[in-house]
Amino acid sequence: MKKSHPLRRVVLAGAATVSGIVLLLALKPASDPAAASADGASQQQSASPQGSGGVQAAGGTQAQTLTGDVVKTDYGNVQVRITVAGGKITSAAALQSPTGGRSTTVSTDAVPKLNKAAVTAGSADIDAVSGATYTSGGYKKSLQSALDKAGAPGGGSAEASGTGGGTGGAGNATGGSSGSGDASGSGAGAAQAKTVTGKAVTTDYGPVQVRVTVTGGKITKAEAVQQPKGGRSDQISGDAVPKLNAAAVAAGNADIDAVSGATYTSGGYKESLQSALDQAGG
Repeated sequence: MKKSHPLRRVVLAGAATVSGIVLLLALKPASDPAAASADGASQQQSASPQGSGGVQAAGGTQAQTLTGDVVKTDYGNVQVRITVAGGKITSAAALQSPTGGRSTTVSTDAVPKLNKAAVTAGSADIDAVSGATYTSGGYKKSLQSALDKAGAPGGGSAEASGTGGGTGGAGNATGGSSGSGDASGSGAGAAQAKTVTGKAVTTDYGPVQVRVTVTGGKITKAEAVQQPKGGRSDQISGDAVPKLNAAAVAAGNADIDAVSGATYTSGGYKESLQSALDQAGG
């Protein structure tokens, strides 16, 4: 049997070793998968919070400009435009106001005060400017219509009412009454505002008609929809009606004192106010 040469065996062994090393180097991955995966996750984590933060910031600072209805008064039209941001009135302006003759002077004095009052109060529940009863009334109505479009403060009441209804479902199932269920929910029924207009009462100097807003069983707002006018009646009504409105809100009922020098107007006001409260259940 022929023996193989020792040198030949060494050469073959060396060649096999080199081939094995080359094969191992060829199979080694170009990069570490675990490191690459961790790197990708880190980039996703750092990018994610930036995106969500930007959306929240934009939503919180958004302003909304709304224009109220045109309200006709005996001296001209009144229309209000407001800007609402973060649920608050940030600016208010009258696009239309009575002009011509003395109306221009009255509007020039009253409108800036009404604008300021609207921003301060954050609602249409503002006092009339003395000597500008009609302009003030028209301003408040237009302002309220603009707020209704913005969903505030009426929108807030609607949300509260919805919550009360949902919670009150349990009360409804137990008590068997939908009304008591709503009331026991979260007081939504009590927080809901109700606006009621009383009957027109005829007096020797003209009709008087009162409209009230009742919230939680209390008068939160009162105003005269009709009042005696013409000649000296304008002056008497301009002085008496704001006092009667304030007295109605303060007393919470129709048991208010007559304004001196305006006996007929006061009597008609109280009678119309009582009829409005009867309708409201107050």
